[in-house]
Amino acid sequence: MALQISRLAILIFALLGITGRGFAAEASLLRAKQEAEAKGYLFEISHDEIVAKAKKEKKFKLFTALDTQTTVRDLTDRFKIKYPFVSEIQVEERAGGIEASQRFLMEVKAGLTKDLDAITLRTDAHGEYIPHLKKFDMLGMARHGVLEIPLPVIDGIARNIVAITSDIHVVGYNKKLVAADKLPAQWEDFLKPEYKGKKFCADIRPLILSALVPVWGMEKILDFARKIAAQEPIWVRGYARALTTMAAGEHALFMGPNFGAVKVLQSKAANSDLEYKVLEPMPVRLNQRNAILATSEHPYTALLWLEFLVSSEAQKTIDKHEPGEASLFGPGSIQSELIRGKKMSVIQWEFFDKIDGWQKEIVNAYGLPRAEMK
Repeated sequence: MALQISRLAILIFALLGITGRGFAAEASLLRAKQEAEAKGYLFEISHDEIVAKAKKEKKFKLFTALDTQTTVRDLTDRFKIKYPFVSEIQVEERAGGIEASQRFLMEVKAGLTKDLDAITLRTDAHGEYIPHLKKFDMLGMARHGVLEIPLPVIDGIARNIVAITSDIHVVGYNKKLVAADKLPAQWEDFLKPEYKGKKFCADIRPLILSALVPVWGMEKILDFARKIAAQEPIWVRGYARALTTMAAGEHALFMGPNFGAVKVLQSKAANSDLEYKVLEPMPVRLNQRNAILATSEHPYTALLWLEFLVSSEAQKTIDKHEPGEASLFGPGSIQSELIRGKKMSVIQWEFFDKIDGWQKEIVNAYGLPRAEMK
């Protein structure tokens, strides 16, 4: 079969006048298509083909974790300008939170989301979504230039999931309550005696520590977690309220809030006393993983949408409305500048199904603390 395709390719390229390096590239593209389709994936050999199929669909419906009133409205307007044949984009709004995310996953499994096309995978159960997703070989098409998507934001295992944002954990602090030269210089500094006894906030959901596992390893993480618990921090749940109270002067220091959460709050509060410091290794998690449902009735328009979301235009739009949230791999994003020259600990795609287990171990090492701030 491969020999037949190669001979056919030679004939086609000869008729088109494609020779040398161009022939090698086109032959490689056809081989990639054949290999993808043999594994059950959809693989288009040109962006024009994707656009042509999307023109027949003309619309799609999405569910996203981005702010639907500002960010998504701006993004959809820009998408329609780029692809004027798209006549309608419906946005479904859903409640946030872990329970809502779990309920949405159950609806996906039960086939109750057939009217949706592009979705955000909003729980840690990454692998449970995969059987219910459209099998576009986004990774293969991006490698061969059919799709313009940075390779690191595509799931290298499933090949059909794209992360459009990322989270970087930093140190949050109130600059009126603690001087910059008194801040921890490394994560281990939170174990110093001067930080013992309600001196800093720590989230009971240990996202920051799970993001350090790739560099530190689990043994060091669990030891660190036990020592953090012995420091008797102010246990909190979630970033928004803890950062708000910190900005108001109720707390001085926060170990590991999301950089984006800090930047968004700073943008909303003029002359805020809230500041952040970057420590290395920088704990990084790919976030807002997007994909297309297998039941999608408008999959090619949705595919163009996912490609658009990681474009320079879209990433800058995300940062415009939700500063610091766009992907560190996004061209021109705030995070892409923040990480320059820094050592990182990145939760890669192969770790996603391990995160939940890691966090349970870390919480056990904490001693199952009770949240003091809800």
